[in-house]
Amino acid sequence: MPFATAQCVALNGARGHLIDVQADVSVGAATLVIVGRADAALREGMDRVRMAIINSDLEWPSAKRITVLLSPADLPKSGTQFDLAMAIGVLAAAGQVELRHLAETVFIGELTLAGGLRPAVGVLPMTLAAAERGARRVVVPEPQAEEAMMVPGVEVVGARSLAQVLAYLAGDDLPEAPPVPPSSGTNLITWRGEERLDELDLADLRGMLDEKYAVEVAAAGNHAVLLSGARGCGKTSLAERIPTILPDLSAEESLELTALHSLAGVLDPGQGMVRRPPFAAPHHDASKASVIGGGLGQVQPGELSRAHCGVLFLDEFPLFRSDVIDALRQPLESGDITIARRDESVTLPAGGMLVLAANPCPCGSWTVDARTNRCKCAERIRRSYQARTSGPVADRIDILRHVQPATPASADPFAPVETSAEVRERVRAARDRQVRRYADRSWRYNSQVPSPRLKDTWPVSEAGQRLLDEETYRGRLSARGAVRVLRVAWTVADLASVRTGRDITPGAEEVAAALRLRLGEPLDLSTVRGRPTWAGAERAG
Repeated sequence: MPFATAQCVALNGARGHLIDVQADVSVGAATLVIVGRADAALREGMDRVRMAIINSDLEWPSAKRITVLLSPADLPKSGTQFDLAMAIGVLAAAGQVELRHLAETVFIGELTLAGGLRPAVGVLPMTLAAAERGARRVVVPEPQAEEAMMVPGVEVVGARSLAQVLAYLAGDDLPEAPPVPPSSGTNLITWRGEERLDELDLADLRGMLDEKYAVEVAAAGNHAVLLSGARGCGKTSLAERIPTILPDLSAEESLELTALHSLAGVLDPGQGMVRRPPFAAPHHDASKASVIGGGLGQVQPGELSRAHCGVLFLDEFPLFRSDVIDALRQPLESGDITIARRDESVTLPAGGMLVLAANPCPCGSWTVDARTNRCKCAERIRRSYQARTSGPVADRIDILRHVQPATPASADPFAPVETSAEVRERVRAARDRQVRRYADRSWRYNSQVPSPRLKDTWPVSEAGQRLLDEETYRGRLSARGAVRVLRVAWTVADLASVRTGRDITPGAEEVAAALRLRLGEPLDLSTVRGRPTWAGAERAG
């Protein structure tokens, strides 16, 4: 039979599509045709396939007309992972591989001219897509077998060469083949949460009571937070310790994030699945494609997606490019990012916690107190600098905190402080409450609850709503800001419930605390129900 079908996977962002690689070898003029919206790299693959087959001591049907269809034909396809499937399809159509060996099997890998098998970027999301669509077996390059095995319920075969794949399908002994070099990946670096647990702890920071409570609320509800203050006041030190108070990822989050790192080419299979929330901190000179995602050829996840379920920290936020700042609007609202091009539209998850840090002026020395103000910046320059942290993006930030330098009293070395592990346990418990509350919904945390559902399903008390309405009528809050205050109020209530051991519905106290967090006003933790146990003790110290 001159016709055969092998299967591979095409990636559209983090989503995989199962592709039928249909090969027809028939009598006619000796030509080779590839149809099905293949890009240039994929078309070049047929040259690699032909030489790989010849150099593996197999017969290339040179005197026949060969047609390769990538179906569905209307879906754009790119990448080198189709090489192995095209080689198997051509050999099966030429009668050199039995068709029964191709059933429920997906072939992934790039071929060398010598017939070797090289790694392909995104094996984990491709294996996930294959498993979801009923594939029983996946054949991948040997270095990526461990990565593919992270997907349960699929038999994974790691091979070094085309000859080894054919021997495995036929049930023969595998021939010798040189080791396959691991994928070079990219030069982009992603912090691993495990490293930060070992290096940093919230107990390292003395004082900063309001700031610690603010980041605890932000972590518990996955809220975006902006830390402002003069240079050296501790903004970066506080932000770098936020991952240490985040709980371990759930099984679903771990698999989703690991697949994103595989797609980005930064996954180390030897480290296993990503279990801890990641921390990414790109430089303020980073391009839009590196932060948001995109790039030439196949869309690559940016730092925003690689920090999914973790923390994306943008230090010196006003110095970031305008197009990067403006592009943050969508993910702050929806939790994902859509990159649209002429021929494709890719949606990537971007549900990490966004933490911004900003100085009050370019030199970082400006303060409200004239006695300590050493700023040399012109008023016009300072206002222009501050304007970059206002407007539409600032309106989408849930929590604003003006970080104050620690005073000798607040930094008393004998005052009790909490460790990251203690705070992390409260954050975990508060998040568990939210997961149970929204069990039948499409969101997990308070920061993701749509506005209509807050009003009709999870309203605050009448006193709390009146307080919120007063601030809105006074013009201190926009409609969007009022919704974000309600979300933060629910997180404040969840933390209070964890500390007191009883259910607390947001009332006037929780809304008042949320308003202060939103507007950047000083907190009075003594008015917060179930306030942090360390608040009174450390102030007394």
